[in-house]
Amino acid sequence: MGYPDELVVQAKVTIQRIDPPIWRQLLVPLALNLAGLHEVIQAAFGWTDSHLHQFIIGGLIYGAPEFDEDGQSSHTTFEATDVLLRDFDLYHVRNPEFLYEYDFGDGWMHLIEFETTRPVDPDIKYPICIAGARHGPPEDVGGVTGYADFLEAWSDPEHEEHHARRTWVGRRFSPEKFDLDATNKAIRSALRKARGGYRFRLAP
Repeated sequence: MGYPDELVVQAKVTIQRIDPPIWRQLLVPLALNLAGLHEVIQAAFGWTDSHLHQFIIGGLIYGAPEFDEDGQSSHTTFEATDVLLRDFDLYHVRNPEFLYEYDFGDGWMHLIEFETTRPVDPDIKYPICIAGARHGPPEDVGGVTGYADFLEAWSDPEHEEHHARRTWVGRRFSPEKFDLDATNKAIRSALRKARGGYRFRLAP
């Protein structure tokens, strides 16, 4: 779309159907591809990349086509590594947004709202999280309904599953806690590992 390389996009990513909302506000280069954005979202919410994922954009699916080797999927999945954010018209379209789904069993749907573009700050290392709210749900908790049940047991010492739930997630888990520094540390670590495995690239 002819975006200048010195721009980054500000995006708000919110897990759907959870109240109060769990969200992260990110600054990502327009030269980042969708595979890289996947890595950033995983790290920002504390997901472990243990399940399949896909982006749903304009009715098309982007992800990892190799996971449909038997050809049983009802749709075509385009390779996320080949598609950059700057390939989409995020500047002229009003209120552009994508969907990102993680773990097709639990069905965690994330709404990605592209809020604005801004010049690159040479003192900032991108991608970066600049704000957020609440801890991400544990893996394999059973989706939105399962997470509600989990929180009920986790917060009630009289609940029969209270001890088991607390033991399962560990003492560091706190559903209302958001740690910006820890989130950015996780993002940097995830991107270093991804680059080492050639899972995505930042275009020149």
